[in-house]
Amino acid sequence: MGQDIAGIILAGGRSRRMGGGDKSLLALGGDSLLGHAVSRFAPQVGPLALSANGDPARFAGIGLPVLADVVEGFAGPLAGILTGLEWAAANTASETLATAAGDTPLLPRDLVERLVAAAGARPGSIAVACSGGKWHPTFALWPTEARAALRRFLVDEDIRRVSAFIDRHGFVEVEFSLLKSGEHEIDPFFNINTPDDLAAAARLLQSIKP
Repeated sequence: MGQDIAGIILAGGRSRRMGGGDKSLLALGGDSLLGHAVSRFAPQVGPLALSANGDPARFAGIGLPVLADVVEGFAGPLAGILTGLEWAAANTASETLATAAGDTPLLPRDLVERLVAAAGARPGSIAVACSGGKWHPTFALWPTEARAALRRFLVDEDIRRVSAFIDRHGFVEVEFSLLKSGEHEIDPFFNINTPDDLAAAARLLQSIKP
């Protein structure tokens, strides 16, 4: 099933709270944040690319094609999603695109499987991941046929919120359970934004076996 799904990992953020640079290349537990995301996400999809602007050579060690945004102006993750949809439509046989963020080292290993199952119950909808009652709109399954509407939304209307497009398009929510770490519950979509988050993720990797 996964081989029929294209995938893109969003790694184009400016990482201001980490002091700039490529947050996804920061070291964590013997790998990079992006390396952890790739190792969990790649087995779930077929064709896979990385969304990032700038010199693609800095991601050479990841071994994935690097796609610059198809729209100008650093329009955020929605631009990366549009780029992925247009890439998938032009270069793969996939009718859907799974997206994930590159700064989320504990993303579920059954993410795509469960998104596909939910989307199958509502053809043409976007399946979006949730946990703890919160949306995670960059973790979703998108029909490639949505690309024209998304381009109008992003370019013509200049709206950049991922959740706003999902809400307008029509969606189905997929709830993921929290992870256990001792007496604590951890969001599997916990993402790294600050140095403290990175330190917390290092501790989590040692204590959780998701």
